[in-house]
Amino acid sequence: MEHKLSEAENFLWDYMMNHIQEIPNLSIIKLSERANVSTTTIVRTMKKKGYEGYTSFKHYLKEQKNTKINFSTVDKVDGEIKSSILKNEQEVVRTINMLDTGVIEDAIQKIWSSQRIIIFARGFSEMIGEEMRTKFQLLDKYCVLHTDPNIIKTISRKLHKKDVVLFISLNGETEELVAAAENCYREEISSILITASRESRLNHLAELSLIGFKSEISFFPEYEVRSRLPLSVIARILLDSYAIRVKKGD
Repeated sequence: MEHKLSEAENFLWDYMMNHIQEIPNLSIIKLSERANVSTTTIVRTMKKKGYEGYTSFKHYLKEQKNTKINFSTVDKVDGEIKSSILKNEQEVVRTINMLDTGVIEDAIQKIWSSQRIIIFARGFSEMIGEEMRTKFQLLDKYCVLHTDPNIIKTISRKLHKKDVVLFISLNGETEELVAAAENCYREEISSILITASRESRLNHLAELSLIGFKSEISFFPEYEVRSRLPLSVIARILLDSYAIRVKKGD
């Protein structure tokens, strides 16, 4: 579980995210000099982020292959634009690496055996819900999407045992979705969660959770409009996997 970062630690983490390509090749001393923070701050930050230390974080980056974008063919790339590209690459690659194929398989089986798919989503997650609804319908699967908070809470009390509910939520804390998940949990209705938050109420209530990686970098910090890219990646993998099963007739 992550702990709250101090101002210096936040500055360091932001610096590291903005220079993620360079990190695997930087010693802790070099990083200390470049970021103008102490080595103690680096170690403390890594531990708060859930790593044993700076070396283990570098190993993690190399193992996860988060530095594979090659800018050598680009004459000139603005630093902030490069940061934006790397942010999106991180979210895609690390989301894919975080996915548990066993959970994907279980989710496919739940969807396959259900009579109806009920999707609950709010805000920007609604666009992902709309895409999933359309594609499930194209695969001849009964699927409806509900986005109104009052309707979500009402419908969640009228579900059947052969329904499967698909929750789409970045942070997993949207109140009406949590209320709906509590209803599903109480009535033993199957539920699948697509999210980027492991420590959320929805994750604790859902039967199956597909969890992606959410970057802490936001280019709209004053607004709650965080990227749904990890959720889109998970949704596409789930849809593609289900389509493959449909074509095979399993």
